Amino acid sequence: MTSLAINLPDVRAEVEAVFARYEDALVHNQVEVLDELFWNSPHTLRYGATENLYGYAAIQAFRAARPAQGLARVLLRTVITTYGRDFATADCEFRREGSTKTGRQSQTWMRTGDGWRVVAAHVSLIDSPTP
Repeated sequence: MTSLAINLPDVRAEVEAVFARYEDALVHNQVEVLDELFWNSPHTLRYGATENLYGYAAIQAFRAARPAQGLARVLLRTVITTYGRDFATADCEFRREGSTKTGRQSQTWMRTGDGWRVVAAHVSLIDSPTP
């Protein structure tokens, strides 16, 4: 059995920074940054709230066609975990203004020769719990 270092401070800081860059690009519809941060590979996938996208080209086409309105959101909880020096997950719960749904986003990040890239992502919505 191999021992894998979890949450090395320097690696976690790198992933936190790239996740923050992704989040900023998402809410400001900076499509070129979002495209940059996804791994340019046919193996990359993104399951969205209403779509299943297989391969970088499909993800890029979706981003280019998506409306730029209503993207602002508030992160309710974010959990970033790194595994060794080259692999990480970033998961968050979010809410959009006026929505009765809680969003959930999961991303798998991999260090590549071009830096950290999302290799798999999943977004879903659930009914928000009543207080």
